[in-house]
Amino acid sequence: MTNATEFARAQAVIPGGVNSPVRAYRSVGGTPRFLVSGHGAHVVDVEGREYVDLVGAWGPALLGHAHPTVVEAVQRAAARGLGFGAATPGESELAELLVERTTVGGTALLERVRLVSTGTEATMTAIRLARGATGRDLLVKFAGHYHGHSDGLLAESGSGVATLGLPGSAGVPAEIAGLTLVLPYNDLDAVREAFERYPDRIAAVITEAAGANAGILAPQPGFNAGLAELAHDHGALLILDEVLTGFRVGPAGCWGLQQAAGETYLPDLVAFGKVIGGGLPIAALGGRAAVMDLLAPLGPVYQAGTLSGNPVAVAAGLAQLRAATPDVYTGIEAASARLRDGLGAAFAAAGLPVTTPHVTSLFSLAFRDAAERGPIASYEDAKDQEGWRYGPFFAAMLEQGVSLPPSVYEAWFLSAAHGPEVVDRVLAALPAAVDAALAAVGP
Repeated sequence: MTNATEFARAQAVIPGGVNSPVRAYRSVGGTPRFLVSGHGAHVVDVEGREYVDLVGAWGPALLGHAHPTVVEAVQRAAARGLGFGAATPGESELAELLVERTTVGGTALLERVRLVSTGTEATMTAIRLARGATGRDLLVKFAGHYHGHSDGLLAESGSGVATLGLPGSAGVPAEIAGLTLVLPYNDLDAVREAFERYPDRIAAVITEAAGANAGILAPQPGFNAGLAELAHDHGALLILDEVLTGFRVGPAGCWGLQQAAGETYLPDLVAFGKVIGGGLPIAALGGRAAVMDLLAPLGPVYQAGTLSGNPVAVAAGLAQLRAATPDVYTGIEAASARLRDGLGAAFAAAGLPVTTPHVTSLFSLAFRDAAERGPIASYEDAKDQEGWRYGPFFAAMLEQGVSLPPSVYEAWFLSAAHGPEVVDRVLAALPAAVDAALAAVGP
């Protein structure tokens, strides 16, 4: 059994051989690795080869793969039943924990929580809820921000849409796409102009707390607070998408990011995912009671899901969040900083400028000279790089046993299991990979 034979097998029955596009390695070349196990900071493919993993299941593996505490919680829950399609005590327990963790100084960010199965569901429901609450139809999103694959949100998105160079998606009617206004990120003037141009029509502004799907796009100081002020001044809602960043930037969920920026704004709705499920499919939508209580069965905005609040996923999420102490985040941030510094030093030694934009431990690699072109603050900035160098860099790292995100537009994820010796292994692989990037020939 090899990765190549598994890929051929998959291509015969699965479109493109994968169930999520970026897994196909189209932007980096080569054969996708088919993984069969993971432990701590490592994953193992079908050929038995082990890699240091810097994908981390695209964020959920905060503690590392197959963490004993999480695995034990899942096993206990599974032994009681895989799903009931009925209310369970664990759902309330997880919702209570999310409310508790996001309450700071007596101010509750979340007053109500609805559990769903995916981040796409969470953001899609948030938008429907905002439209139901305001009676308006237009939505503001930002270029390069990815909020899932629902219709109307794929225009100029990050993640796989950016990786594949797609402007959006076929199959989305123009009438639906036309309800989304795509604006440049970190540009409050553009948001202000949109509200002036479409008075009483914009239901909500949706934004990632920090852009993390076109590389890391950090909000400029005051940007998120400014969005809240503009939205509320014009009778609209602010939806904060924390599907990727939530409980990745700190133990207090999105408040870790807000506090780091010295901001005290309150979004109306917040979407969570990834980390809160411990690696299993679960996500959540939360916010003010006055808005959330518009959801059925209390209100007229319908949302439902057979697998919502699945007891096994809930158990995994509870176990991971409880084990994610402040020390866990401190350790991950230290490992991230050391790796970022090592990347910068290795490329500088080769005379190839790169930048590693970051928000706490989340970071990405961009083949762009920040001193010459400025920092990356928007989707246009993220695309203004020599991204064609990433494929050879990726392949050289993979050959040396380091698995990176298979796209220059994705974030790198470390875990509590990425100790000094693991980072040492990654750093040792850099010289050869930097040479490969330096030798790459552009289009």
